[in-house]
Amino acid sequence: MNQYQLIKLAKRVGLYALIAVVLVYAVFPFYYAVITSLKPSGELFRVDFWLSSLDFGNYAQIFTQKSFVRAILNSIVVSLSVVAIALLLGITASYALGRVRFRGRTTVMLTILGVSMFPQVAVLSGLFEVIRALNLYNNPGGLILSYTIFTLPFTVWVLTTFMRQLPMELEEAAIMDGATPWVTITKVFLPLMWPAMATTGLLAFIAAWNEFLFALTFTLTDDQRTVPVAIALISGGSQHELPWGPIMAASVTVTVPLVVLVMIFQRRIVSGLTAGAVKG
Repeated sequence: MNQYQLIKLAKRVGLYALIAVVLVYAVFPFYYAVITSLKPSGELFRVDFWLSSLDFGNYAQIFTQKSFVRAILNSIVVSLSVVAIALLLGITASYALGRVRFRGRTTVMLTILGVSMFPQVAVLSGLFEVIRALNLYNNPGGLILSYTIFTLPFTVWVLTTFMRQLPMELEEAAIMDGATPWVTITKVFLPLMWPAMATTGLLAFIAAWNEFLFALTFTLTDDQRTVPVAIALISGGSQHELPWGPIMAASVTVTVPLVVLVMIFQRRIVSGLTAGAVKG
């Protein structure tokens, strides 16, 4: 084996070693949460990286709590509503910003992008007053409104970038056939935009599903809280009495659906995120 082959082999080994380190760093916390959730309460504080037996008592405990089941349903309703609204507004806005020429279009795009730069804490007090004035406090509508405000800029930006890459001939042919802008969007462009829609929709769902600050601030009762707040409120009398088993079981329960969705749509996510990287 010559020197060139040795260098090539060393680079490949180094690459695989780096991938292994990143994989362990990313996967190990979730793996440890899974095995912790499957341990009985008497073995929780014994460090063990392998399971000697399976105990589903922690999962049974959290699913017997009506507040936790209700929180899951609330998160599903809020997250799906945010995705639907963000995609509807994002598609129509991306058509206007990506296909219609008007003065100030760049300014509008920069303004939309600038909205997403504000941290949640900076607008929390003002948004709280808006939600209270709209009588949406302790109501899923308040969460849907606040999540949509922070999700829409990213959705519009990605969909606009993708919309600009679609051939002009498609729109010109639709106009020649007498299609209205709405028909052009729904019948011509929409079937071609599934990669970008899958990307933005899934990221919007994840953001709404995992959001904690607004959910904690804008909800008051157990029947209106979402999953992150419900998990945070699982507590004991002191730090040493925290029910780590149920907490880990709840965390795994709400994480598994996201992992499954990402695995199902991973190809569309990659193609959607890289859609605007090259022209063609």
